[in-house]
Amino acid sequence: MKFLLPKLSYSYNALEPYFDARTMELHHTKHHQTYTDKLNEAIAKHPELPEQSAEDLVTNLSALPADIRTAAQNHGGGYINHKLFWTILSPEHNPLSTSDLKTELAAKFGNDEHFIEEFTRQATAHFGSGWAWLVVDGDDQLQLTTTSNQDSPLTLGHKPILTLDLWEHAYYLKYQNRRPEYITAFWSIVNWPAVSKNYQQAIEH
Repeated sequence: MKFLLPKLSYSYNALEPYFDARTMELHHTKHHQTYTDKLNEAIAKHPELPEQSAEDLVTNLSALPADIRTAAQNHGGGYINHKLFWTILSPEHNPLSTSDLKTELAAKFGNDEHFIEEFTRQATAHFGSGWAWLVVDGDDQLQLTTTSNQDSPLTLGHKPILTLDLWEHAYYLKYQNRRPEYITAFWSIVNWPAVSKNYQQAIEH
């Protein structure tokens, strides 16, 4: 069992001017690569582990040998969190079109604009490093949450469908300490078709 750094479906400069090329390159080839390598180092200590996805590893941390559990939480979380993050970004500027997701966002938050406002508020208020999430909970309901460090909502039984990296390495070269500007820029490059697909898969499984 070995995990590989996922390839991006767009170039490092494709998300300009919202996310700069240098940050994207460093974020992918250095930070995400390190999480990938450290996760592989951890699981290599236990070749008896059955083949499974990184998502399954993180979902079932308690089933892992105690000596690699923390590494799986941190580096496995870093691996899968970034893996999802890259897929919900796009240079295409696709709007949130009529879909089951749009309907559910309206039911939960009033409309998708109110959802964006609340997600932005929680992401801005989150202290320190972590992630902001839109998840489908165990009752197939949409929920907003944040996690610290590289913790994944999967460990809580939630299925993440959209996320934003709140670690400073994700934005500091361009935005320095101006996290709210980074969060605002994020909404210009969300890949809504991918998020809608994630939602459908979450409620069907």
